[in-house]
Amino acid sequence: MRSILSDMAWLSEEPFVHICGKRYIDRAEDVSKVTVYSNLTEVELFANGKSLGKKTAEDHFFYFDVPLAGETALTAKAGVCTDESLIRKVSRPNPDYVLRQPGAVLNWCDVTAKEGYFCLNDRFWDLTKAPRGVLWLGKLLVQVVKKLCGPKKNTSSASGLFVFHKDITILQYFALLDQIKVHFDKEELLRINDQLNKIKKPRH
Repeated sequence: MRSILSDMAWLSEEPFVHICGKRYIDRAEDVSKVTVYSNLTEVELFANGKSLGKKTAEDHFFYFDVPLAGETALTAKAGVCTDESLIRKVSRPNPDYVLRQPGAVLNWCDVTAKEGYFCLNDRFWDLTKAPRGVLWLGKLLVQVVKKLCGPKKNTSSASGLFVFHKDITILQYFALLDQIKVHFDKEELLRINDQLNKIKKPRH
């Protein structure tokens, strides 16, 4: 579910800044990626009062690498606007954050949902309603065939893989592929999510 705050970052004409993933407090990595929304063009992020630098972006998404040690208080500044959050270094990943989808290798917090654009949590059915979504699907299916058939290029065994249930999400589709040994690793899925974040959803 998209937050009201992130919606405001896209729809409001008033200056706005918001640190994403506030529920994702416990983090096991040494350096964590933090995303900030703002409808301004420059954001500065502070970790325990120390500036991690300024970022500029035209698409309203600002990405920062935050070193973790103990608890880290985050403050994002954009113009006169500020927002605060807290993250904590832990020794093991918090199991409450793990996506409960069989075969999935992503945590829920890894999937960036860009307002007005597609992401892995959207349905294939909705993607087919966008012209760029249809083109992207064609490229994806080429990748799936290559992984399934290998260098032999025998696509007969791929029939049926491209019939989607109306309600299946894109991420659920990759989970199903994983069960038949057509594997996309986490980095591949993140790249795919980045591609989807560039495809606009059609207006209803």
